[in-house]
Amino acid sequence: MPDIELKFTRAEYADRLRKTRSAMEAKGVDLLIVTDPSNMNWLTGYDGWSFYVHQCVLVPPQGEPIFFGRAMDAVGARFTAYLDEVNIIGYPDDYVMNTQKHPMDLLSSILTDKGWGGLRTGVEMDNYWFTARAFAALQAGLPNARFSDCTALVNWQRAVKSATELDYMRKAGAIVTRMHERIFDVIEPGMRKNDLVAEIYDAGIRGTDGFGGDYPALVPLLPSGREAAAAHLTWNDKPMKPNEGTFFEIAGCYHRYHCPLSRTVFLGKPPKVFVEGEKAVLEGMEAGLEAARAGNTCEQFAGAFYAVLKKYGIIKDGRTGYPIGVSYPPDWGERTMSLRPGDQTVLEPGMTFHFMTGLWSDEMGLEITESIIITEGAPELLASVPRKLFVKD
Repeated sequence: MPDIELKFTRAEYADRLRKTRSAMEAKGVDLLIVTDPSNMNWLTGYDGWSFYVHQCVLVPPQGEPIFFGRAMDAVGARFTAYLDEVNIIGYPDDYVMNTQKHPMDLLSSILTDKGWGGLRTGVEMDNYWFTARAFAALQAGLPNARFSDCTALVNWQRAVKSATELDYMRKAGAIVTRMHERIFDVIEPGMRKNDLVAEIYDAGIRGTDGFGGDYPALVPLLPSGREAAAAHLTWNDKPMKPNEGTFFEIAGCYHRYHCPLSRTVFLGKPPKVFVEGEKAVLEGMEAGLEAARAGNTCEQFAGAFYAVLKKYGIIKDGRTGYPIGVSYPPDWGERTMSLRPGDQTVLEPGMTFHFMTGLWSDEMGLEITESIIITEGAPELLASVPRKLFVKD
């Protein structure tokens, strides 16, 4: 095994494994097949752009987790994961994009050889990286296994962050602060939007004097004018126009840990709809942050914000936030809790959220958001960007 610098101590990885096995026991699972790359990273430290091919981390009944992936990516596991060499398994390249055989065929044989072919086996069914064909191959190759859906089992163990994880997220917050500063410094009518995105990426990857940035799980979202009514548009090569608003939904990233943050810039004098929207969002955010403390529920957190919007006659249909942390494309959320009515999850110190207070109407979009750490008292803000509608003539 190469001499590598792990992002976390072995004791922290051992604690993560202990928590995962406890959750497996409660679920009635002996063997867990983890295909979510964020969960793979969290359990072992593995970090590579390899999630476009089939790979997984196995959590067996005893011992270390096992990395199973493409042979060239097994090399990457040796440089990033804490695992012993024997627990890093690479499969031959002729399994890649092959309609005649599948990597899960080989994994089934390996599990059978280890005596695990008939175990109660958990898989992440509702997962970007686990396909119907992968599951079919496992079912065919492991006819004696008893499969159960363990979607988000590991995700839930990630909910409360360690001191080191919070440190990485604060660093990501410092990076996204720099990114928003760069936006306001350079944005102007006539500037091509793709050139502005290049500035955003430059700031995000250069980071600060003390540490550089990682690639975020989402690309910058920055629709303008009426197109900002759509929440998830990216960019083009057209010039920025005067008398239009643009929201910027971006994130700083450090060691795969994210701090998303959105702000809106209006080039010119903002019309009434923006001024009134800003007032409602900022008042609602203050109410939400007051409720965002340990012991309250996600529903209470969200409800405080929604109550203010209702006072202003504004209806927001979508959730108003989600947990964040370590992540890979295409999503920087943890896919567990949601800040919305009905979610009775109790907030705990060390949980981290993107408080997504965006508003979209037929004529515009306005995003002024915060990423936070839950504490016993007022939440800690991860970034330091003025909370307002930015206006530039």
